[in-house]
Amino acid sequence: MGGSLAGLLAAHVLAGHADRVTVVERDRFPSGTKSRPGVPQGRHPHVLLQGGQVALESLLPGFLAELAAAGAPRVGMPSDMVLWQTGRWYRRVPATTHIYTGSRAQLEELVRRRVLADPVISVVEGTDVVGLLGDASRVRGVLLRERSGDARGERRALEADLVVDASGRGTKASQWLMTIGAEAPHEETIDTGLAYASRVYRGRSGVLDGDTVAYYAYPDPDQVHAGGALPLEDGSHLVIVSGLRGDEPPTDDEEFVTYTKRLPHPLLHRWLEEAEPLSPAFGYRQTANVRRRYDLPGRRPAGFLATGDALCTFNPIYGQGMAVAAMSAVALRDALADRRRTPTTRRVQRALLAASQQAWDISAGADRKMPGAVGTAVVGGSADRVADWYLRRVQERATGDPVVGRAFRSVLTLSAPVTSLFAPPVARAVLFRPPVPTPAEPPAAPEEPAA
Repeated sequence: MGGSLAGLLAAHVLAGHADRVTVVERDRFPSGTKSRPGVPQGRHPHVLLQGGQVALESLLPGFLAELAAAGAPRVGMPSDMVLWQTGRWYRRVPATTHIYTGSRAQLEELVRRRVLADPVISVVEGTDVVGLLGDASRVRGVLLRERSGDARGERRALEADLVVDASGRGTKASQWLMTIGAEAPHEETIDTGLAYASRVYRGRSGVLDGDTVAYYAYPDPDQVHAGGALPLEDGSHLVIVSGLRGDEPPTDDEEFVTYTKRLPHPLLHRWLEEAEPLSPAFGYRQTANVRRRYDLPGRRPAGFLATGDALCTFNPIYGQGMAVAAMSAVALRDALADRRRTPTTRRVQRALLAASQQAWDISAGADRKMPGAVGTAVVGGSADRVADWYLRRVQERATGDPVVGRAFRSVLTLSAPVTSLFAPPVARAVLFRPPVPTPAEPPAAPEEPAA
């Protein structure tokens, strides 16, 4: 269920174990790299983190070369960007990781082209899933209805040995499971009320060109407004600004530009005053972190799995969703290929949840400290307080210390485990050394590599 990144990659994996895989998608896929209604967040910035790059290349060999050939910008961190976090500007030391910042539509179209070339995989487009077939012991398929606009339209059954919910943040699986007598999963939620707005611009001169291709200021409890500009494949930049509940960024043209004055430095505002807008501003407010605990005991039917945002969805401001979708597909592949263990529904579902654990820890850990955060998972335990103390010291040093910065970026980009932050060289710097001085103003150029 769902033909976005998580659904397509799950289908690709399952095609190696099934005679037929059917992808049911509510939209009709566009030709080329166009946004579609079923992905309202698609108009906003997306990044492919290092962990997602490794996963995609593992699943679709040669994909990163295709992405680069299509013009997707590859941005080195921190050398290619002006970055602000926790009251400090990052030193622009040589890059230790890279992110791709092209449009979501471009990346998804490339994945779709590769995946749907497999004759085992077919697509039912323009069709809603409206329920599950089966009972509390096993799911045996789905109920479909074409998107004719008639809520009483004819339903038809599509039988299946396995149903994978990749329908995204708005999944209705909980109510469908209850309808067949199964139990809905417990939901863990953290919602800061963060909202953001995005608009495409083309710069005329100045800051975001040459050695500096991107800018970003991260939110934190002391500076709740965030934003930046990331390059797209056509040479334009996608600009984003965000704020919390009650101070949402506007989508009016002039007010959008004025809102950037809330950021910790006027750099972006000055750039926008000279840049050419290429699109209207679009808003987005569905940013809660939600984790559905299908792994916990309960009446869980066999033959049903959840993945991607339908399983664990994050505040999009942290840019983790596409990477986790790819990493979840790798987890699915590995769980199905493990000859030491029978791939039961529960065992595979636990593997899928584990693939999103680090991203959840990062996003939920940051958001539960934001003012006004609400939800069932906002309150942490004593272990969280100790971890918060250590991670605060990591962040204070990551902006200026190359050793701590390398480890911190590797964790944030999901390319190394959190334990990397406790490696001896990192721990010594975090526990016993003061923060390294950082630039007082946005650094205009990258630093030269040390001899």
